[in-house]
Amino acid sequence: MFIRRMLLKISEMKLKLYIIAFFAFSISLLNAQDIDHSLWTKILQEHVSDNGNVNYKSIKANKIELDHYLHQLSENAPKDTWSRNELLAYWINTYNAFTIKLIIDNYPINSIKDLKSPWDKRFIKIGNKLVSLNYIEHDVLRKMNEPRTHFAIVCASYSCPKLLNKAYQSSILETQLTTATKSFLTDTSKNNISKNEVQLSKIFKWFDKDFLADGTLIDFLNNYSIETISKNAKIGYKNYNWDLNE
Repeated sequence: MFIRRMLLKISEMKLKLYIIAFFAFSISLLNAQDIDHSLWTKILQEHVSDNGNVNYKSIKANKIELDHYLHQLSENAPKDTWSRNELLAYWINTYNAFTIKLIIDNYPINSIKDLKSPWDKRFIKIGNKLVSLNYIEHDVLRKMNEPRTHFAIVCASYSCPKLLNKAYQSSILETQLTTATKSFLTDTSKNNISKNEVQLSKIFKWFDKDFLADGTLIDFLNNYSIETISKNAKIGYKNYNWDLNE
C-alpha cells in the first residue's frame, strides 16, 4: 500500500513537471517569434498600387484595420530573442504604417512637409514608450547597418522609394530589400544612371556614409545597378519632390 502511494506521488510530480515544462516551452516560443504582419499586407494590397501610389482617402475612410495593426505593433514591442531580420521587418513596417497614420490624421494635405516637425513628433507607441519617425530611422534602423532600408521606408512623398504593397517579412527580407533597392535605382523619376554620369536621389547625399561600409558609393550602386558605372563617373543629385505620393 505504501509503495503504491509513493508511486502515485511520483506520477503526480512527473505530471506537474511535464505541465510546467510545457508552459515554459510555450512561453519561450511566444517570446522568440515576431508578430504576424499579414494584416498590413491586406491593407497595402487594398490601398496601394503596384507603383507605390497610396490611396490615403480610402484608408482614412476604412481605418479600422489600420488602427488594429498599429495597436498590434504597439503591444508587441521587439524582444531580445528576435532575429536581426525580424527586427528589421518590424521596424520597417512600423515606420511605414505610422507614416500613413500621420498622413490620414491630417488628410487632405499636399505634402508631409505641410505638417509641423512630422519626423520629430513622438506619436508612435511601442510598448510603454512614445517614439518618433526620426527615432526609428536614425536611432534604430541606421544603427543596424543595413543601407538598403533607405529604399524600404517611405516618407509619403513622390521622390521617396515606392511603398511596397506587401509587408516586409523576416523570412524573405533579403530578397525584398534587394528588390526594393534595384527598383529604386531603375526608377528614372528618382535616379538616372549611365556609365559615365549618374544623377541620383538626394537620399544618397543625405545619408552618404551609410553606403560606404564596403567601398565607394559607386561600388554600392554597381552591386544593384543594371548599368555598370565607371569608378570615375560624374555624380549629381536630382531635385527632391515632396508632393504626397498618391
